Amino acid sequence: MRQTRRLAAIFAADVAGYSRLIGVDEEGTLERLKTVRAELADPKVTEHKGRIVKTTGDGLLVEFASVVDALRCAVEIQREMAARNADVPADKRIEFRIGIHQGDIVVEDADIFGDGVNVAARLEALAEPGGICVSVRVQEDADGRLDLAFEDIGEQQLKNIARPVRVYRVPIAASALPSPASQGGLGRGSLALPDKPSLAVLPFQNLSGDPEQEYFVDGVVEEIITAIARLPWLFVIARNSSFAYKGKSPDLRHVGRELGVRYALEGSLRKAGNRVRITGQLIDTTTGAHIWADRFDGALDDIFELQDEVASRVAGAIEPKLRSAEIERARHKPTESLDAYDLYLRALAEFRKWTPESWSEAIGLLGRALAIDPRYASAAGLFGWCRVLQLTNRATASHYEEDLAQGVRFARRAIEAGKEDPDALWMGGWTVLTLGGDRAAGLSAIEHSLALNPNSALAWSFFGWAQAFHNRSAPAIEALERAMRLSPLDPLRWAFFGGLAHAHLAAGHLEAAIEWADRALYAQPRMPAVLAVKAAACAHLGRGADASACIKRLRELRPGATIGGFRAMFGTTLSPDFLADWVEGLRKAGLPEE
Repeated sequence: MRQTRRLAAIFAADVAGYSRLIGVDEEGTLERLKTVRAELADPKVTEHKGRIVKTTGDGLLVEFASVVDALRCAVEIQREMAARNADVPADKRIEFRIGIHQGDIVVEDADIFGDGVNVAARLEALAEPGGICVSVRVQEDADGRLDLAFEDIGEQQLKNIARPVRVYRVPIAASALPSPASQGGLGRGSLALPDKPSLAVLPFQNLSGDPEQEYFVDGVVEEIITAIARLPWLFVIARNSSFAYKGKSPDLRHVGRELGVRYALEGSLRKAGNRVRITGQLIDTTTGAHIWADRFDGALDDIFELQDEVASRVAGAIEPKLRSAEIERARHKPTESLDAYDLYLRALAEFRKWTPESWSEAIGLLGRALAIDPRYASAAGLFGWCRVLQLTNRATASHYEEDLAQGVRFARRAIEAGKEDPDALWMGGWTVLTLGGDRAAGLSAIEHSLALNPNSALAWSFFGWAQAFHNRSAPAIEALERAMRLSPLDPLRWAFFGGLAHAHLAAGHLEAAIEWADRALYAQPRMPAVLAVKAAACAHLGRGADASACIKRLRELRPGATIGGFRAMFGTTLSPDFLADWVEGLRKAGLPEE
């Protein structure tokens, strides 16, 4: 057989949840997929000069000579599919996931092979249903040649690919290509506006001339988001999604469509010596019109008052009828000490690096902050959450029991001192629930947090996890879906996916549990608990090879993992029925007893 090599853009697609769709309605699914291929996918590939290399049931592999053609084809297919699915019940929708990579391929007869093909296939698996993921090579080649926005989701360790690959998500709504939305339909990348005023607070520019002050600027913006989010009549996008635009200059109308909000607040902060200047402007994303703009000057000692003033002015501009009592309720001063506050902001910046080393660094900074102000609730709550991550990931060199007790102690302090601090409450509650085994106190704290701030995506997420652990799958799924709506671009959204995997396992929805586990593991491969969910679900479905592979990977991450160790870790957290069913699945999957 004759082999040749060439550079190509490789387009890989498959149908999300195909096994589930076939299980529900085999004939109908096959007929709908055949129609989509004939009426949409195949003609679009031809239109954009692509060559269909092969089809594999629900999959499609296409070769393009041009990255631009491949991306145009992908965007148009996804938009048309979103329009077609608008009136289709959720359990019958055909939604493609598409991955595109540019690389060297081996051509043998009509087929193609090689690393380039493998990377495209792994990128497709990373994409969300209705979404597109591309490699950095594609992004670099297409940037500036197409009016597309690219969301950097960082370097990803793709399965069976030796080197990490930087991956970008292509938000469909951010494209200026013709879309179903412009024809009366709503593209998948566009989110409908909520039924109440909605706002995204974007990262502020650091005008201090000192890159080391980024943590301070980000911390100030986070305090403003927290203050505004506590207003129950306002829908506020979570910090993790709004900060996806950090370092970018997006069209705010695109931001509004992508996040599903009517208003966006942008601004800047300048810190010089003991003086701080905050500027802000409020934009109506549906029209691009300026609603309000102002400047706030003060001493560094007044930073909390400046934050509150910005929050109050924004809220007042959005809702003229706002009662003064609600503004007062949004005000809070986390600590009397600016030194403790500075240490907390530094710890927060370290924590968000999401590595064992950064958690350890954050704990050191938080310990210093709490030595200055022992009742600093947010610092105590974050300390507890860091301990949860260290202990559940076996990332602490200290004594396990001592670290556990310390984490629970600080968590209880956060709950006691932070009765009006929603972040301290949910962090403390989650720590008490997972490390302390005190479900009642932990869940109560998380519920109190949500009462104070119904816009906290992370609080909803951990409320969902807690409900799933207690075998209450319906409220768990509802809470986790709400978290995803509040923070659709969250870099930690794999935690939402992992929670949904647990919730569906608890409900006995085994195919759905596997699908959500796969999405979580592609985004964050180091999740032993999610691997355990997938292993149990596969075992219950009789998929022995897949279950064994999960157990093998689980024991690579947790050497010596056993049924006994699993019971010890989750015995006080999970409901007895859920624990028994999960353990039986792990036993079938091959996890040793001791």
